[in-house]
Amino acid sequence: MKDARRIVLTAVSSLALAATIWAANPPDMPRTRQNATKDQSSNQLQSVNGKIASVEKDSFTLSLATNQTTTPGQHLSPQTNTAKTMTFLVDKNTTVDGTLKVDSNAEVIYRQNGDANVAVSVSRTFAVGDVFRRFCLNFRS
Repeated sequence: MKDARRIVLTAVSSLALAATIWAANPPDMPRTRQNATKDQSSNQLQSVNGKIASVEKDSFTLSLATNQTTTPGQHLSPQTNTAKTMTFLVDKNTTVDGTLKVDSNAEVIYRQNGDANVAVSVSRTFAVGDVFRRFCLNFRS
């Protein structure tokens, strides 16, 4: 009975080790798939946080820090008080969480389409005090 447990434990451990090694070092992609990945990297999603400065029918403007750069793959948040603005187009594929209001904080995930920034997802963000205040108001009800 002890030998059977040892064999099962050894087999399970070996499988777990093999799965871990395979996950850490996936096999190489075919050549054509690597080229497609390089082409998609230019359309990579980017993210910024800021305060909504204006809202139009098909676009909105976000005010953010001037020291932010919008390099692909980075999550950015305001770091100084000097404001820079970015305008984002809203299309039928844009997901908006909540209502866009001027002076509200928001996080925007977007992609570049030529010279235009097209919003993929917009979500309002709240300061800790706002979240606590809303929780207390909901708790009283």
